[in-house]
Amino acid sequence: MKYVSLGKTGLKCAAVSFGGIPIQRADAANTVAVVDALEKHGMNYIDTARGYTVSEEYLGAALEGRRDKFLLATKSMSRDYENMKKDIETSLHNLRTDHIDLYQIHNLPLKDFERVFGPGGAYEALAEAKQAGKVGHIGATFHSVDALKKAVEEYSDRLETVMFPYNIVETHGQEVLAQARAKGLGTIAMKPLAGGNLDDWHLALRFVAASGVMDISIPGMGSAEEVERNAAAAEELGELTGEELGRCEAIRRELGSHFCRRCGYCAPCTVGIDIPSNFLMVNYLRKYDLSDWAKARYKALAKHASDCIGCGKCEERCPYELPIREMLKDVAKEFGQ
Repeated sequence: MKYVSLGKTGLKCAAVSFGGIPIQRADAANTVAVVDALEKHGMNYIDTARGYTVSEEYLGAALEGRRDKFLLATKSMSRDYENMKKDIETSLHNLRTDHIDLYQIHNLPLKDFERVFGPGGAYEALAEAKQAGKVGHIGATFHSVDALKKAVEEYSDRLETVMFPYNIVETHGQEVLAQARAKGLGTIAMKPLAGGNLDDWHLALRFVAASGVMDISIPGMGSAEEVERNAAAAEELGELTGEELGRCEAIRRELGSHFCRRCGYCAPCTVGIDIPSNFLMVNYLRKYDLSDWAKARYKALAKHASDCIGCGKCEERCPYELPIREMLKDVAKEFGQ
């Protein structure tokens, strides 16, 4: 297994590590088997989140007696001090540990920066927990390039890592991620398989590792078989061949008319639909076998695909010329609203 330093944290992490979203569809026994496989292959970095329902609890139970062999990362959607403080304690309890190596502000948009980093914000609770030794390092995750850019340019003195989607068909954050690495921020690739849209997992993981802007990738794994598969790919990281680069380009052409890269250029929607989030939720529904969770997250959105009035303004702004109106109709059909 190849290990890399996660930016200025100094944490030595497996270049291909574990993403905890799919563990929700497993049971406790299966989670033990997954962690057994992670330990076997030296995949020492485990990512989960407060929002991943039972993921923290299952992983905490499976890690008993071997906590010191892994680096634990989790995250919270809380934006204020009190709720973040509570979430940190809940995570410690669920994960059955006295410290979490990396605690992240989950899915931070531009509109929440002032609230999170201002007086009484979530960052205060994280800094306090770090001072107390409950949290080792502080990071944040993003889906918007603009939010990532703001974090890198204005908050690199407070954050130690950033997580962002990066894969064969989602490279729009490359320039900002390069800036992040130059500032010593650890970079973590979420969605290295594009939410399950990339079938060639071997090529997908090699692509991320060869990007020059990502320290580690965290593909979601819900079974020991998936761990074995990704571990095999991790043994063959390196520069891509000309043939592989050609395959990457072919994949981009194939998915280009049907795949949302969540760049956000379609915004603002005339009626306030968060278009990328609608597509993200339906992808969880289709690709991750997380029906109940995806439906609950979709229902919680302020506006749904069925609210689209068909004005087409989003399509005019989309740099990938996606048929967004038709894609939203498909989302509405899948979720029934």
